[in-house]
Amino acid sequence: MGSGPFKFAGYETGQSIKGVRNPDYYHKGLPYLDGFTGIYADKQAVRVDAIRADRAAMEFRGLPPAARDQLVKELGDKLSVQESDWNCGNLITPNHKKKPFDDVRVRRALLLAVDQWHGAPALAKIANVHTVGGIVFPGSPLAATKEELQTIAGFWPDIKKSRAEAGRLLKEARAEGLSFELLNRNVDQPYKYVGTWLIDEWNKIGLHATQRVVPTGPWFEAMRGGTFDVVLEASCQSVVNPLLDVQKVLPRSVFTENYGNYDDPKEIELYQTMLHETDNVKQRALMRKFEKHVIDAEAHEFPMLWWYRIIPYQSYVKGWKISPSHYLNQDLATIWLDK
Repeated sequence: MGSGPFKFAGYETGQSIKGVRNPDYYHKGLPYLDGFTGIYADKQAVRVDAIRADRAAMEFRGLPPAARDQLVKELGDKLSVQESDWNCGNLITPNHKKKPFDDVRVRRALLLAVDQWHGAPALAKIANVHTVGGIVFPGSPLAATKEELQTIAGFWPDIKKSRAEAGRLLKEARAEGLSFELLNRNVDQPYKYVGTWLIDEWNKIGLHATQRVVPTGPWFEAMRGGTFDVVLEASCQSVVNPLLDVQKVLPRSVFTENYGNYDDPKEIELYQTMLHETDNVKQRALMRKFEKHVIDAEAHEFPMLWWYRIIPYQSYVKGWKISPSHYLNQDLATIWLDK
């Protein structure tokens, strides 16, 4: 392992990874790190304390606004911050094989109950979520505009109208006062924050949801085994490619990491048509049909706030530029330290 700027130097399971400078990788005139140690820390407080005390130079995944503000206040010009919309979003996925979530009316009611337009600004103050968007990463060429989004159930601007329709659907489906469980991941940002908010939103239409918060391993096991009612999951991509981004909501027969347990030949047909369309204008129109079908007509899965990436780091770190994905720009080839 030595084709990049660093050579592998060591790994401690769940704790750290180390690299040393590769003497065979060199571009004249560029400074290079002699090596690095990447530390794994699940707890946000540990990562914040490490930056505060300069035991760590940088946090690569992302911190919430409150942590950023705290570090900026304490460190001043010793700290730099870069921010970006994050190509990672939450999805609400009902288990179509669990009653009454096999009924589109019930699934649609879950979606209609949630007020994303007012929820996003409030959550953005405490959690690393920020932007209301559809299936496609906001701001990318095939993404829906705000006006286009507002024609889709769950994104209507009038929440009273949405919740009234949710109540009508639940009554029609004989699911008023439904009690169910939301499976959630044992990670604060943003899972627990978003999950708690969702419970409160559903309560406003008389639904009684509780959370089952589990570690990452059991969370995946429950999704893969179908042992859940509704799950809050995430869809994170390494690149902004809208046609790849939508794979997460394709039926499980097409995409094995879809945990909704549904089949939908029409959705697959819409996707294939969109995939083979070379005209950008026509492809964008097809994406709107696809999005309307998945979210509104069938209520298979619901995009629920896109994440926002906030990266604080010591000001002596130079040469790094944020990307919309925590999977990108991590080879450290351009980073150097001004100290």
